[in-house]
Amino acid sequence: MTDRGTLAAFLAGVLLAGIAMWASFSAGIARVLPDQVVRLEMPGRQGRIGLPRVEGPPDASRPLVVIDAGHGGHDPGASGQGGEREKNTTLMLAKAVRDALLAGGRVRVALTRDEDRFLVLEERADIAQRLGADLFISLHADAAQSTTARGATVYTLSDKASDSVAEALAARENRADTVNGVKLADKNAVVSTILVDLARRDMRGRSQRFGELVVREGGDAVRFHEQPQREAAFIVLKSLDLPSALIEAGYISNVEDAQSMRDPRWLEQFSGSVARAIEIFLAEGQAPALAGPDANLVTSAP
Repeated sequence: MTDRGTLAAFLAGVLLAGIAMWASFSAGIARVLPDQVVRLEMPGRQGRIGLPRVEGPPDASRPLVVIDAGHGGHDPGASGQGGEREKNTTLMLAKAVRDALLAGGRVRVALTRDEDRFLVLEERADIAQRLGADLFISLHADAAQSTTARGATVYTLSDKASDSVAEALAARENRADTVNGVKLADKNAVVSTILVDLARRDMRGRSQRFGELVVREGGDAVRFHEQPQREAAFIVLKSLDLPSALIEAGYISNVEDAQSMRDPRWLEQFSGSVARAIEIFLAEGQAPALAGPDANLVTSAP
């Protein structure tokens, strides 16, 4: 009994000492000062990143598409069973689509990145906004727990996500933004909400139309997922006045898809079909800008 009592008293003393020490730190009475302090000057905020170069016809009236290669830098994205990295695959896809568009000579093109660099999600769509793009597409290579999952998918912003974006934009105190070129600064809350809602409906419909064209033009050349068009709340798609889509070219986690995305012939077919979808989509909305001897060939694709 004596030993047990001694042990209990010892443990109680340790507990009380711990409580007292915690109380001292919490009250600011006791402080632990390090022997040495190293101070580092952190770089200041540099502001917005620079804009990429625009390639294609030297005619500002020509429509502009901004192509975003997903991930990059210290963000490798998904990984394939053969060691493939999504960031490398997406850059390859983006360059292939760009080259296909430049070969057509009808559309101007800009890449959010043309090398292995990291971009914050918000910066990607912001680049397209600042360049005054007519279409924004982000390219990715999906991954799934099931290695049998395969096929391309086109994502557009979900209606629910668009509503939350619309509410957030309309509720901004300064209302300094614009939607479809209309400034909200001098509009009351009701008018702003209506304008934002109309913009959301229009952009959602146009983005879905582009998705339809990607699937249609892909035809038998590109294997699509059994549900090829989907909606999701991707940050890069949250724009109210810019048609946007995220294209998952395939599942990098699937051996067959990963091999296909490395095959030059498949890459040519994929980039060609996406380029045709882009040209047709832009021709539907900006026929005068694409007018020329080949304009009918673009708009009359089956």
